[in-house]
Amino acid sequence: MPKATVYNMAGQQVGEIELSQAIFGIEPNGAALHEVVKNYLANLRQGTQSALTRAEVSGGGRKPYRQKGTGRARQGSTRAPQWTHGGIAFAPKPRSYRYTVNKKVRRLALLSALSTKAASGDILVVDGLNMDNIKTKDFAAFLTAMGAECKPLVVTPEVRENVVKSARNIPGVITTTAKILNVYDILNAKQFIVDKEALAVIEEVFAQ
Repeated sequence: MPKATVYNMAGQQVGEIELSQAIFGIEPNGAALHEVVKNYLANLRQGTQSALTRAEVSGGGRKPYRQKGTGRARQGSTRAPQWTHGGIAFAPKPRSYRYTVNKKVRRLALLSALSTKAASGDILVVDGLNMDNIKTKDFAAFLTAMGAECKPLVVTPEVRENVVKSARNIPGVITTTAKILNVYDILNAKQFIVDKEALAVIEEVFAQ
């Protein structure tokens, strides 16, 4: 059964905790991870790109020169794609890139991501992850004590305003709650820092 070290807010080891085998100890499924990350990034796309086709650019109303006898290729408009200032062939237009992934695949990918972090020893459990005040300097000191200055994902059981506001100005730090974890954030993070209470929520919510 996978295990993780428990720390306090000073970065000191205070114990060890066993992680759920069903959530943190499965064989990671690479195909599911790939599919869900691709879906997440596709759904982030705004799809607002746009360019003008030959029907939308101004000008080109008359034939530039006669059809035959000039020695040049026949042309019907100066706004065809091969002309300077012409329209764009197959111009991109606003569209939605959103699509859905099967619920079971999403769940498998999430468990695979958590198991990957557990296997690499990057899950750090904190006993009482909270801040008395909104203080970026103190939260940065906490991350340094944990050895997690680079791209950590900080997970709390519910929104803790002092933690969120203390962390939001530190580059690379992402805060989230246990019930809305997503695969991309877990894989993109170097360390998975989770409150002990949040760990219990994760095991309760995702154990089914």
